[in-house]
Amino acid sequence: MCTMIVENAEIFGSGKGSEGWFQLGQVSVSYDHPFHAPLDHALNIDFLNKEQGLGARVAVELTPDSARDLVQAILRALEKGEKNSG
Repeated sequence: MCTMIVENAEIFGSGKGSEGWFQLGQVSVSYDHPFHAPLDHALNIDFLNKEQGLGARVAVELTPDSARDLVQAILRALEKGEKNSG
């Protein structure tokens, strides 16, 4: 069953795809069936630049545990980086 759970956010950054680096403007995070990972459900993250089309997209499919580990790693890196730059 599809969950239809999707959260979107505007972002600013860069991503690297098959054509090289491109500017990012949006991220979509969903908890649903993955396209490639052999899982019933996954946390799916799509970084994209809508103006440049599907070629300007980076997609990630993670197990729920891997997604939680990623969140914690991001928070630790931000905390350390902000301490060192402040």
